[in-house]
Amino acid sequence: MYDMIVVGGGPAGMTAALYALRNGRTVLVIEKQGFGGQITHSPKVENYPGTLQMSGNEFADRMLDQILAQGAEIELETVVTVKPDNGFHTVRTEEGSTYEGRTVVLATGVRHRMLGLEGENELVGDGISFCAVCDGDFYTGQKVCLAGGGNSALQEAILLSEKCREVVILQDLPQLTGEMRLQEVLMAKPNVQVITGTKITALKTQDGSLSGVEIESRRDGSRQVISCDGLFVAIGLIPENEPFAFLASLNAYGYFDSDESCLTKTPGIYVAGDCRSKTVRQLTTAAADGATAALAACRYLSGQN
Repeated sequence: MYDMIVVGGGPAGMTAALYALRNGRTVLVIEKQGFGGQITHSPKVENYPGTLQMSGNEFADRMLDQILAQGAEIELETVVTVKPDNGFHTVRTEEGSTYEGRTVVLATGVRHRMLGLEGENELVGDGISFCAVCDGDFYTGQKVCLAGGGNSALQEAILLSEKCREVVILQDLPQLTGEMRLQEVLMAKPNVQVITGTKITALKTQDGSLSGVEIESRRDGSRQVISCDGLFVAIGLIPENEPFAFLASLNAYGYFDSDESCLTKTPGIYVAGDCRSKTVRQLTTAAADGATAALAACRYLSGQN
């Protein structure tokens, strides 16, 4: 029986583990793919307080080493269900394992919606990015394309336009769908081009790195190649919270419907990180969620809430 089981080994989950361990609690972290989550796709992280520069993989490795040194146990398995049972919770995995915990932190994260193109996964972190705040500096003075046309995409494009020589927005719908205020800001920028009604059909590479994108017009089927140094994909995030909906309410977009307290409708169950409903999804906010959830769980274990 563990004091806490953390589902997810990203920054939120590992921070939750760290804070619980520092409070003298026993902790198991279950991660289904690789520790670090989405941050491992960032080759350079320069926006984490106290650290001038590091790669996402370096950050993940440091966090993993830190919680292991504090006594965390880890398992690489896929959690399929969490069942409350007489004051504790039974966690079952796809691999057939069963674990018991007095509290559970759901830090399941999200995955970026991809374009579904050949070679796309291999270029993530080497030409394809998802976060202008994280990776925009890599493309200072260069030309980038951005896939998407909603609010998030337009906000990314505004940030990129302040660093890049040229930003080409590629939207598959006939028009941009983001707020008019954001559209007006972008249209006023001389280094931003918007192409609507177009679909990205292929990725072009040179010496293993992205060199351009092939696009097809939805109006007449014509194709062209746009050269670029990088492609930012901003077509949405996909939370994978449905298996836990009976424990923690979901909003209309599938995110855990919890505020900054990270509490849920189920006593002893907490949520943390990008899987939670929030306006800012960054490394710092994920870590903050992990600390908040863990401290709330520790108070629960002490009978304080």
